[in-house]
Amino acid sequence: MLKKVFGSAVFGVEATTVTVEVNVDTGIGYHLVGLPDNAIKESNYRIAAALQNNGYKIPGKKIIINMSPADLRKEGSAYDLTLAIGILAASKQIKAEDLDRYLIMGELSLDGNLQPIKGALPIAIKAREEGYKGFILPIQNAKEAAIVNDLEVYGVENIKEVINFFDKGEALQQIKIDTRKEFEKNLNFPEFDFADVKGQESIKRCMEIAAAGGHNIILIGPPGAGKTMLAKRLPSILPPMTLHEALETTKIHSVVGRVKDAGLMSQRPFRSPHHTISNVALVGGGSYPQPGEISLSHNGVLFLDELPEFKREVLEVMRQPLEDREVTISRAKFTVTYPSSFMLVASMNPSPGGYFNDPDAPVTSSPAEMQRYLSKISGPLLDRIDIHIEVTPVPFEKLSDDQIAESSVDIRKRVTCAREIQTQRFKDFDNVHYNAQMSTKQIRKYCKLDDASLQLLKTAMERLNLSARAYDRILKVARTIADLEQSETVLGNHISEAIQYRSLDRDGWLG
Repeated sequence: MLKKVFGSAVFGVEATTVTVEVNVDTGIGYHLVGLPDNAIKESNYRIAAALQNNGYKIPGKKIIINMSPADLRKEGSAYDLTLAIGILAASKQIKAEDLDRYLIMGELSLDGNLQPIKGALPIAIKAREEGYKGFILPIQNAKEAAIVNDLEVYGVENIKEVINFFDKGEALQQIKIDTRKEFEKNLNFPEFDFADVKGQESIKRCMEIAAAGGHNIILIGPPGAGKTMLAKRLPSILPPMTLHEALETTKIHSVVGRVKDAGLMSQRPFRSPHHTISNVALVGGGSYPQPGEISLSHNGVLFLDELPEFKREVLEVMRQPLEDREVTISRAKFTVTYPSSFMLVASMNPSPGGYFNDPDAPVTSSPAEMQRYLSKISGPLLDRIDIHIEVTPVPFEKLSDDQIAESSVDIRKRVTCAREIQTQRFKDFDNVHYNAQMSTKQIRKYCKLDDASLQLLKTAMERLNLSARAYDRILKVARTIADLEQSETVLGNHISEAIQYRSLDRDGWLG
């Protein structure tokens, strides 16, 4: 007898429905076809034990299972439950009249309990698109899938519950979530707050500008100056995520199995990979491509601490994603594109010893050593970072001061106001939402300068020997400063402040 059960394969951040055709006939043998990987081929052992421990069995007949489309690679252990229900239905051990109305996924333990799967959210979205009535999956992933409206989501703990649902009509508990309510509940509670940071007003100002325009930023300073502390607090002043951004971000984290009980992500991601990371782990890829750190930080912040310690080839592969805000992984038979619209925050010491060219420093480095250390970062990569700023240690008077600094909530209000101005400005453009994303054509249109400002910028360009890309960066940052002041035009003081934030371009900054 032939029975069809429906599962799903996640490809990139999108899901594709997989039809599992189970045919039980006279004879002997178990044949699984349709490009399954080793984890799926081994599933017959898990299924056999799970069924036996729950009073059922794999029939001693000829079983042929085809996973269609047969030319699409299937991977992982999430098809165990799909295959098991298909075998039971095809061998008439259970009734399964409504089998075609549900999408079923789950990994089986030997006792029949279900283990969590990856990609529950994109699978649920696909199930709703294709008109399935419900989605049956492990209880650990139920909250994540229940984000999707107009789809019945059933979280189950054991295969016995699924068998009784189809065979005896016993009801499964439907998981319901008010997506918007859940999303808004956790929206305004940042873990880290700028009120914790003593002093560093100029650096906070830089962070505010970076957040307002979505600009990449690099912090240069000695150990203990507060670079990491400042970077960790940047997500707390970024505008709250929209529901669309939250869904997009949760989909990516779902694919790598990082969501589970959390449901919809409401806080912007903050990723801080170690400097020993490989280029595949950073940008994504592998035999079966997975999102890398730059995609996991989509709509959030990617923090690279001690930038010169990263391998040069790892940093260079970030160039294209920084410009295009997506990363494309190509293989011989397929191409996968992951979104990667993130803010890059990097920090670095100015020298191998960690200190500026200061005779009073615990470890001194000569200007030549400092230059050699800085040269580990390529010019083209630095050109893609809009703001370079020096971070100096906080004096004791500031550290011991009891005065509470401005909170992230207050800074976020100004940032959100500036972002709203930019949203209105770029409403006719699909791929531009804030100043850092402006193309050259848009820069010319929205960053027009008067003669005095133009002369100021020309002098800075000539003295600092800036590239054309650095010229564009200065104009973008100046536009953001103007937006924070709610100024329609870019003025001379906005240009002069933006020029200050190109520390690594200034002659003599080494001291």
